[in-house]
Amino acid sequence: MINIPKGTKDVLPQDSYKWQYVEGMAREVAKLFSLKEIRTPVFEYTELFQRGVGDTTDVVTKEMYTFKDKGDRSMTLKPEGTAGVARSFIENGMSSGVLPAKMYYIIPAFRYERPQAGRLREFHQFGVEIYGAASAQTDAETILIAETLLKKLGLQVKLCINSIGCPTCRANYNKALKDFFAPHLEGLCNDCKTRYEKNPLRLLDCKEENCKKVNANAPTILEYLCEDCKAHFDEVRACLDLAGVEYEVDPRIVRGLDYYTRTVFEFISTSIGAQGTVCGGGRYDVLIEQLGGKPTPAVGFAAGLERLLMVMEQSGVQIPEPEKPTVYLAGMDGACRKKAFELATVLRNHGIIAEIDHMERSVKAQFKYADKLGAKFVAVIGGNELEQGIVMLKNMATGESESVAFGDLVNYLEGK
Repeated sequence: MINIPKGTKDVLPQDSYKWQYVEGMAREVAKLFSLKEIRTPVFEYTELFQRGVGDTTDVVTKEMYTFKDKGDRSMTLKPEGTAGVARSFIENGMSSGVLPAKMYYIIPAFRYERPQAGRLREFHQFGVEIYGAASAQTDAETILIAETLLKKLGLQVKLCINSIGCPTCRANYNKALKDFFAPHLEGLCNDCKTRYEKNPLRLLDCKEENCKKVNANAPTILEYLCEDCKAHFDEVRACLDLAGVEYEVDPRIVRGLDYYTRTVFEFISTSIGAQGTVCGGGRYDVLIEQLGGKPTPAVGFAAGLERLLMVMEQSGVQIPEPEKPTVYLAGMDGACRKKAFELATVLRNHGIIAEIDHMERSVKAQFKYADKLGAKFVAVIGGNELEQGIVMLKNMATGESESVAFGDLVNYLEGK
C-alpha cells in the first residue's frame, strides 16, 4: 500500500464542507472590499523566490521544494503567494491599468518543514494583495479585510502591529542591531551568524531559545524610524482607531519574509500555543522594483486555512453542515428504479436535492440509507405506484405518508 506523503493531508468528503465554508466566507469578504481573484501557477522559476522572498530567509534557505525540469531549469513549488502575484503584476502590465489593483487568491503552497499543529508541508492560504496605493489608509483597510474575515468565522484573536521602516531608516537600525549582537555572536546559532552578516533584521525572527533570549534586549525598530515612516505608522494607528479596531503595538514583529517594509501585522490566537499566528502581512513597497518592475507601493496578508479551521474547531465554532437531500426515491424493482432515476433528474433540474439507489438494495435497506443521508422525504415507487403514476411520500420526521402524482412532485417539494 502506498501512503500519503509526510506533511500532507487528505480532505475527506465528510469534511470538505468545512473548507468550502471558510473559502466561501473569504470570497464573500473579498467581494465586500472589491477584491478580484488572481490565479498564478503552482510552480515558478526559483529565482523569483530568491529575489522576492529573500535568500536569507528560512523559507528560501531551508524550506522550498525546488527541482530541475527537463530543460534543466530550476523550478520551485510556490512557498507563498505574494511573489507570484508580483511577477504577474509586472509581466501583465497591470501598473498601466486601473490602480490600485485589489486582488485575492486561495492557493496551495509548499514548504519542507517539520509538520506540527496547523502547519503542513502542503498547506493552503487565503491571501490579499493591493498594489499601487501608498497611503496608510490602505494599510488599515488591508488589516480590516483580515479582521472582517476572522470575525465572520467567529474567531477571537488579538491584532499586533509594528513598523519595520523603509530602506533608509532600516540601514540605521541594522547598524544598531549589529552593534548590539556583536558581543553575543559566539552564542548565536549558525543561521543567525549568517544573518548577522547578510540581514541583521532576520536575527529577530529566530526561533532558537538562546537567540530569543538575546533578542529580548535588542533595540527596537520604532526607536530608529525616519520621520516619514513614523508619520505613516501614526496614520495607520489613527485609521484603526477611527474604525474601532483594537490592536497592540509589538516592536518585535518583523515577519519572516524579506520583502516587508513599514507596516507589519499579525492576528494571534492563544488556542494553538506558541504557533498562534493565524494571519499575517504588511506593506512591501520595494518588492515590485526588486523583481524588475516600476516602483509600486503594495500591501497585503495571507491566512492559513488549516490554522483557521483548527482554531475554529478548538474555539467551538459550529460550521453549518451541507444541505441534506430533500427526497430519496426508492424503487422496488428494475422498472421502478428506472422511474426513480427519471423523477430524480426532473427534481434536480428544478434545484431540488434528490438521491436514488445505486446498489439495488431492498426497500427496507433503502429507508435505512435515506435516514443516514438525512433525507427529509422518501418517495416509494412500487408496481402499484408505477401503474397509478404516483409515489408514496413519507415524511421522515413525522412518519406520515401520502400519495403524490409524478407530475405534482416538483410543486410539492419546492420550498420543503
